[in-house]
Amino acid sequence: MANLKEIRNRISSVSSTMQITSAMKMVSAAKLKKAQDAITAMRPYSNKLTELLQSLSATLDADSGSKYSDQREVNKVLIVAITSNRGLAGAFNSNIIKQVSKLTNETYANQEVSYLAIGKKANDAFKKTNRVIANKSDLYDDLTFDNVAEIAEMLMDKFVSGEFDKIEIVYNHFKNAATQIVMTEQFLPIKPIEGDAVSNTDYIFEPSKEEIVEALIPKSLKTQLYKGIRDSFASEHGARMTAMHKATDNATELRDQLKLTYNKARQAAITNEILEIVGGAEALNN
Repeated sequence: MANLKEIRNRISSVSSTMQITSAMKMVSAAKLKKAQDAITAMRPYSNKLTELLQSLSATLDADSGSKYSDQREVNKVLIVAITSNRGLAGAFNSNIIKQVSKLTNETYANQEVSYLAIGKKANDAFKKTNRVIANKSDLYDDLTFDNVAEIAEMLMDKFVSGEFDKIEIVYNHFKNAATQIVMTEQFLPIKPIEGDAVSNTDYIFEPSKEEIVEALIPKSLKTQLYKGIRDSFASEHGARMTAMHKATDNATELRDQLKLTYNKARQAAITNEILEIVGGAEALNN
């Protein structure tokens, strides 16, 4: 059994760790509320914009399709991996890295795959492959629609120029504080709408459908990317809050066990001292 000093040091160390994890949990909980409100408010707008765009696109002639919906043979793929800049968030980052690796090694095993890292953890994981075309980890310093729009415009330019034939986004979808779902969404080319989902409602368009679609597509793509990053941002705080809550509980349990061990060891030491005193007194009496 460890001596009393070692146990006291371990209790002090675990208590310090517990204070840190508890503080991180409260910080993440405070940030989660704001991030959750932002993504919850944005989803209806993003979904309706996508629905409107798909409905309009489906009614256009095939030869009037947008340059962003050009379905060509897939030889070069770009995967946008959205992670966080910091760890201590459970499996939040590792799940994204695993999904990107799965896409690389299985789905696109016969294609040339490159990465765009949004988040330091994604860049750290894939920079050794020499396939990371850009690292946008500083985006979280000022997460605004305008800053995300610049990245979306870069992706659109790379697709239109033929540098990449397909672009995928991999991120964590925020369900609740304890649950994050890894999502893989096709960013470009724009996926055609299913035939049964096309609306038959007859509208009068001003200006023409083609002009409306051409104006909506860039806005829709920017919104899609912004939603994915916002989703990931909320998921990060939820994952970290949950991870720190579990860590605090584990530290509390370990501290209680160490205190119990300390008390037992202290009691045994006191008992030995009493026995030694009684034994000495008996020896003197004899």
